[in-house]
Amino acid sequence: MQTYVKLLVVGLIGFSASAAQAAIVTFSTTAGATTSQPGATTIDFNNDACAGAGAYASCSGSFETVSGSLSGKYAQPVGATDDYLTVPDPDGGSTGGAQLFLSGPANYFGLLWGSIDAYNTIAFYRGGSLVQSFTGTDIAGASANGNQSSSSSNLYVNFFFNGVTYDEIRMTSTGFAFESDNHAYAPVPLPAAAWLLLSGIAGLGFIGRRRTAA
Repeated sequence: MQTYVKLLVVGLIGFSASAAQAAIVTFSTTAGATTSQPGATTIDFNNDACAGAGAYASCSGSFETVSGSLSGKYAQPVGATDDYLTVPDPDGGSTGGAQLFLSGPANYFGLLWGSIDAYNTIAFYRGGSLVQSFTGTDIAGASANGNQSSSSSNLYVNFFFNGVTYDEIRMTSTGFAFESDNHAYAPVPLPAAAWLLLSGIAGLGFIGRRRTAA
């Protein structure tokens, strides 16, 4: 399990979400990084495995597990050495999505996100209802320009949810492709820094309400 430095940013996505529900997003620029969360289930897609023991409960939609790179279709994330997930299925159209189902609720998710693009979307659901969604441009500090070799567009991204859980991940792309590896999920306590940041957000909201009322 690799140790990496995390950069903390606020996931201010989905403007209807309250501060208590906002996701905290961190990332690592360590090539090929995996999760550092103790007890997390990790899916590396080796041997074409997406679902089963130690992986997702089930997987469906337009995706493929691949290795290497194929010009115009998919590019191996920096640091990935084996099979990884690409969305959509390169043998189909350039638009599609994958649905990845957990066997129970979680509030943490991590993935090695390769050549991040603005047209890549990852969304989290609970019981079929949207919890929060992110595009490549929503990862503050990342370069969502599809660069296949840059450390700023090939990141290990972590999502921590406060006060809510999810049991399904939907990964969609309107172009070739959304590449990822080393997925990880778990029910975990929020990092101390995340609690402090959320407390600060809530405090700013309280101050704003007081000023409005004054």
